[in-house]
Amino acid sequence: MVPFGGWDMPVEYSGITAEHMAVRTAAGLFDVSHMGEVEIAGKGALEAVQHITSNDAAKLQVGQIQYSGLTSPEGTFVDDLLVYRFGPSHYLLVINAGNIDKDWDWIAARAKEASPDVAAVNSSSRYALIAIQGPKAQEILQTLTAIDLPAIKYYWFAHGEIAGVRGTVSRTGYTGEDGFEIMIPPAMAATVWDALLRAGQPHGLIPAGLGARDTLRLEAAMRLHGNDIDDTTTVVEADLNWIVGWGKTEFLGRDVLHAQKANGTARTLVGFEMTERAIGRHGHAVFHNGQPVGVVTSGTQTPFLKKAIGMAYVPPALKAPGTEIEIDIRGRRAKAVVVPMPFYKRPKKS
Repeated sequence: MVPFGGWDMPVEYSGITAEHMAVRTAAGLFDVSHMGEVEIAGKGALEAVQHITSNDAAKLQVGQIQYSGLTSPEGTFVDDLLVYRFGPSHYLLVINAGNIDKDWDWIAARAKEASPDVAAVNSSSRYALIAIQGPKAQEILQTLTAIDLPAIKYYWFAHGEIAGVRGTVSRTGYTGEDGFEIMIPPAMAATVWDALLRAGQPHGLIPAGLGARDTLRLEAAMRLHGNDIDDTTTVVEADLNWIVGWGKTEFLGRDVLHAQKANGTARTLVGFEMTERAIGRHGHAVFHNGQPVGVVTSGTQTPFLKKAIGMAYVPPALKAPGTEIEIDIRGRRAKAVVVPMPFYKRPKKS
């Protein structure tokens, strides 16, 4: 157990490798109740969400979700988040645990800029969040709910009962696998958690902690706020152009991001794989032809791919797959090569 975002969180239950492999081959259960939730509702709710986030929330239907950036006027990340459209004028934003207070202050002030009549509420204490991830997630969860899970498309959600508890089930996750995230009242979280553990045990489901969550998301090349993206990195630098609503007429950071899209940036985020026996980790310097060119933002030895992989910011001239780089690991430079991201893609269902 470790302190994390103001919470006491499990790094591992039975071992990071075992938990990682369970998610890739069967299913894993994550308590992610530390995540924050902010609701924006009322007249002008869409205008408020459009102003503070990078993606185009106007494209969302009720019941749909999008990944987006909570952007600064400089086009950098205040945070990354999920935007749920709960109703015609009701949105729920899921934000990172360590940023709840900062994000809430930011959202509350800037939502009012776009729409003075909008209501913004920090509802983090109203929701517990449990994630069930892996190829057997749907089969396990379906035994506990009447919600038609196959009908829920990727990045959509539905309301209903889970193990007799009223909640919301979304087809989302942070592992690169198929799976679901379940929002329920905190008082009922243990009931749902225990029911999922019992239902999943015959299928190989086990609880998983922060360690496996990190190795899984890195294999899937999902960015981690505070490592790969932060208030010094822009959405374009992070190679996340797809979460920008380029047709939007206004949002925080719009002009900077349009300029970077047109003119390029001094650095970009790339994936790499070690070609020597070594692991490049967060903060390690990146070299090319003997010159320092960037820094590793995330890196690990992955249990499923069985490779040492990572992400790093480098000049765009070095982003082509096959480009050779070196990672400085405690004074020794180990060879690596730029590779396409994501590192892992789940097999398509036959």
